[in-house]
Amino acid sequence: MALHRLGKDPESPDGKSPTVYYDDQTDNYVLQGWRVLDGERLAQMNIPDHETVIEFPRRMMQFFPEVSGGSTDA
Repeated sequence: MALHRLGKDPESPDGKSPTVYYDDQTDNYVLQGWRVLDGERLAQMNIPDHETVIEFPRRMMQFFPEVSGGSTDA
């Protein structure tokens, strides 16, 4: 498996997060973002035990090839 970093949040302090990755083995995206801890929002979702919820800003959509018109060959 090889993860390809597609982009980091340009407004993130120190450039540490959020980040969008592409996994070339599974053909899936892997998202690094802020953990959602707000009980009111979490209560509105049905989250299986094997999943988690993260949040990332709308401005990060530019890094998805389907939005930018690019490829995942980063």
